[in-house]
Amino acid sequence: MAKHTFNMADVTGDTKVIARSSYGYDWNYLADDETFLFGSTDETAFSVKNMIPGTGISTGSGTVCKGSVLRMGDVIETTIIIDLTGLNSGDADGDIIGVAATANCHIGQITAAKNGTITHGYMQCVETPAGGEPDIDLFSATEATGTEEALVTGLTETALLATAVDWTGILAPKGITAVPAANEYLYLAASGGSTNATYTAGKFIIKLYGS
Repeated sequence: MAKHTFNMADVTGDTKVIARSSYGYDWNYLADDETFLFGSTDETAFSVKNMIPGTGISTGSGTVCKGSVLRMGDVIETTIIIDLTGLNSGDADGDIIGVAATANCHIGQITAAKNGTITHGYMQCVETPAGGEPDIDLFSATEATGTEEALVTGLTETALLATAVDWTGILAPKGITAVPAANEYLYLAASGGSTNATYTAGKFIIKLYGS
């Protein structure tokens, strides 16, 4: 689908009418990964893209894992929201969280082209985990194939956030202590216990910033 540029000075009144009369499109014509521009010929100035989790996350019963990547000028903001319901926490510290005995349990891949070079970020609990292990860490790894109940340390991994405490209630964000490299995949891993059970609750927001 074609991209269109226009000057801000031309955007007056009902912008939907302008879009229709000038280009034959309404504002909602943009598809995933497309770019729309405001007063610029730079096609990287503003874009909205998706993050895609692995099948070891997306096939969970009641699980929600959605992501977006918003580029505004020189800043790229990656947001992942996840509801752990339907995922398993394994039976040992460091076990990958995902659908029981299922591979590809990553929650999305970081690439330079989409997410930029990550410089900082945080993870925040917005609903207390229940059922599975409540002490949850964030990792990145070069492999996409990590399997639930396998140790995340069996991958070529980097610990991005070791919480060292159970997530309870709505907590202040915890800043990551390392950043994922380009082309790495993000994983959640259980820590601090060996609760081998399925989550019935547990919602998180992960934010990463790059350029």
